Amino acid sequence: MKMKKLIAVMLAGAMTAAMVTGCGGNDAAQTQTDAPAETEAPAEEADAAADTDAETEDTQETSADGSDMAYVQEKGTLVVGITDFEPMDYKDESGEWIGFDADMAKAFAASLGVEVEFVEIDWDNKILELDGKTIDCVWNGMTLTDEVKSAMECSNAYCNNAQIVIVPADKAEQYQDVDSLSDLNFAVEAGSAGEEQVEALGLACTPVKAQSDALMEVKSGTSDAAVIDSLMAAAMVGEGTGYADLTYTVGLNDEEYGVGFRKGSDLAAALNEFFKTSYEDGSMLATAETYSVQAAVIEQ
Repeated sequence: MKMKKLIAVMLAGAMTAAMVTGCGGNDAAQTQTDAPAETEAPAEEADAAADTDAETEDTQETSADGSDMAYVQEKGTLVVGITDFEPMDYKDESGEWIGFDADMAKAFAASLGVEVEFVEIDWDNKILELDGKTIDCVWNGMTLTDEVKSAMECSNAYCNNAQIVIVPADKAEQYQDVDSLSDLNFAVEAGSAGEEQVEALGLACTPVKAQSDALMEVKSGTSDAAVIDSLMAAAMVGEGTGYADLTYTVGLNDEEYGVGFRKGSDLAAALNEFFKTSYEDGSMLATAETYSVQAAVIEQ
């Protein structure tokens, strides 16, 4: 019932938002004779070592500039930029990153023959982190906005989503359309699609580090409402969750998730092929079912 209600909200939203020397007699003469050779050899070895280092560096630079896939495979890790965002990326009781996006990223890294490494980033600095090569991709329920698509090499869309309003459940009846939101102060993740939607509507907002922080703001009463992703809301808000006293009401838009790589990266095309294969063999949907997001998966 909860997913059906969420889908209804998403549909409504679509309508409302148009990185050594020897010593001694004879030995002395021999030493003089041999001295140049002894000083020359180490120099030759040093030159050879320097040439090898330069060649290695040139190869690495070429790989980094010419092929992002080769760069990732040479270093042996795919560094994925994320935030704590259930059900896409979050930690289990043992501290391991799991979630639909996290599990798919692990599988993609394995297909490249490398290890995956997850790094929590400041979402507002995701493009700087990517271009600075502190991460290799942004894979965290990222909305394919115009800004994202112009700054990153993006994969095909793989999940549908929407930005929805979160309010205290006992006040939900008061906030059932966009017009009713005008006097509210919203908590939004800085640099997120939710912040973009709130600003576009001219509503007051307080930027926070993560969507989970936005929920805590509403729960504590320091913000009247929050705008977060519908998939997160389905997993974290309402009966049976840690935010049973909150609910979602108005859908502000409809949107799609994609994965972002450095501009011009060949990893985007590789991921598109991986998505297609994993969708066709059923592994993508099976992973989605683990986190109850199968209804949002886009056919590849």
